[in-house]
Amino acid sequence: MSAFDEYANRYKSARMERRNGVLQVTLHTDGQSLRWGFLPHGELPEAFHDIGADRENRVVILTGTGHEFSGPRATPGTSSFPARPSIERIDRIHWEGRHLLMNLLSIEVPMISAINGPAWRHSEIPLLCDIVLAAETAQFQDSAHFASEVVPGDGMHIVYPLLLGMNRGRYFLMTGQTLDAAAALRLGLVAEVLPGDKLLARAWELAEDLVRRPTLLLRYTRLLFTEYLRRQMHDLLGYGLAMESLALFEKPEAPTGPERR
Repeated sequence: MSAFDEYANRYKSARMERRNGVLQVTLHTDGQSLRWGFLPHGELPEAFHDIGADRENRVVILTGTGHEFSGPRATPGTSSFPARPSIERIDRIHWEGRHLLMNLLSIEVPMISAINGPAWRHSEIPLLCDIVLAAETAQFQDSAHFASEVVPGDGMHIVYPLLLGMNRGRYFLMTGQTLDAAAALRLGLVAEVLPGDKLLARAWELAEDLVRRPTLLLRYTRLLFTEYLRRQMHDLLGYGLAMESLALFEKPEAPTGPERR
């Protein structure tokens, strides 16, 4: 089991505070909006493991810092991966990518996400919470994968077709579509849209109502709600990450005709 005092200040990408069994996890980079990279990609699987192993956590609120929930927004046509990455880098991405989502889903208490702004990268993380709240400024886009010439295999290929429906989900991933908060509410990605200054208060209101319920009611309801998701991740997440990595080894097409140099 984990103890809060042992892990609360362990991670540079997550600020944690707990009151009466409600743990608030605020993602950030140097006190500003979270910037995805190797640091959070490596830290958050461990942080989610510690949170899930602490039986004193009875409800978890997940939120972000500043104007964005997560970024940066990728530039279409560019890739955040080097051509032909090393096998060591691929192995790290594969391991962390699997444990990132599996450890999140292994947290056995209700989770509330308060999405404070655009979620440009790894937006599947807050969408996998049980209650999803969004600020009016929130937007959703998978800017880091297909539009940036990377296979969307790190869980996006599971979560968005599941939440949006197969055809809408595939369209979203393959076109780089951006959904604003109103569209996300209409399509069922989020449960409530609120002004930014009321978002966290609403999350705490819901959390304080939940935390008054019996412990096993909370834990076993979360277990039921995540079982199907965990099975999908178990079956398809590693395969998706492998396809994502394999495609990075494709050689660029050589120019033909008069354009060839």
